Amino acid sequence: MKRKNIFISAILALTLAIGVTGCSPKSSEEAAKSETKNSLETIKSEGKIRVGTEGTYAPFTFYDDKGTLTGFDVEIAREVAKRLGVEAEFIETKWDGMFAGLDAKRFDMVANQVSINDERKEKYDFSSPYITSRAVLIVNEDNNDIKTFEDLKGKKAAQSLTSDIGKIASDNGAEIVQIDGFNQAIDLLVSKRVDATVNDSLSFLDLKKQKPETPIKSVANYDNATQSALLFNKGNDELVEEVNKILADMVADGTYLKISEKWFGTDVSK
Repeated sequence: MKRKNIFISAILALTLAIGVTGCSPKSSEEAAKSETKNSLETIKSEGKIRVGTEGTYAPFTFYDDKGTLTGFDVEIAREVAKRLGVEAEFIETKWDGMFAGLDAKRFDMVANQVSINDERKEKYDFSSPYITSRAVLIVNEDNNDIKTFEDLKGKKAAQSLTSDIGKIASDNGAEIVQIDGFNQAIDLLVSKRVDATVNDSLSFLDLKKQKPETPIKSVANYDNATQSALLFNKGNDELVEEVNKILADMVADGTYLKISEKWFGTDVSK
């Protein structure tokens, strides 16, 4: 009788083990799906959305004279957060570490004039585009040797290593001097430690508007316009859809145009 009870107990234990093992893959899969599906809900429950940005890239993201983080991208991100019903928590990161920070889930979203390209689309999701800009070739006002992008061959160009704009310089044979952002590129250019920088037309126009005495000039425009958008890790479909709806509402009610004209005097989505 005792031996029979031991046998029955063993059978029951084996049955339970098989049942638990059989359920584990499904439970893990459902948990993973739940974690991905609830990204928007998590942001709302925590009451904040973490936004990766440089903080050194005027007029998109920078500190004003009062020490307040501001700029076009900052205002867009704050308005998106407001309409999500949460606060925007900005986490400042150098451009070349921006994607690694998103990969590590330090941010929920990047707002830093990130241009849309096929390589990035394979790994990340973008919102609807909200900036259209062109690259320009900028040199010191004393420089008369560089007039076209082809003239960059063998010249020193101050560029962020991972930017699309930096690739234009390297593709034209420039020797790349790595920098952290637009302001550093201009400082090197003014002090003549580099020969040129290929950078964003909107940043150049803003700088000349704010500091017309800066001894730099734009000598060439790149033909192809690029579009930029907010950046997300893949798998956050609900969040991206909600942000896209908010961006569309901002355009429809005039909020986007108001922010755009404040910083650029025009609609920079076109």
